[in-house]
Amino acid sequence: MTPKLVADLEPPYYTAVFTSIRPDAPEGYAETAARMDELAREMPGFLGHESARSPGGIGITVAYFRDLEALDAWRLHAEHQAAKAHGREHWYDSYSVHIGKVERSYSFERE
Repeated sequence: MTPKLVADLEPPYYTAVFTSIRPDAPEGYAETAARMDELAREMPGFLGHESARSPGGIGITVAYFRDLEALDAWRLHAEHQAAKAHGREHWYDSYSVHIGKVERSYSFERE
């Protein structure tokens, strides 16, 4: 299956850029990541996400939200907060989160 990028979103919208360093495939990570994906898709105002990870353990996930209220609802969701706490204790060496407002966006896709 060819990966699909999030595209054609109508600005303005918001991004949460999560950049992390963690070992490859720590125990329980894949299951929790799948659950967070499922949970995020259920959140009103969630528009999608894209992720990439290098073989050296650097990962970047960009999540897209319609507005700050939707992003805050995700940030404050109890199950998401529990996953973040578990990640800090067991999985991540470090991470950073950057929140941004997208005012212009465009994309390209080869046919």
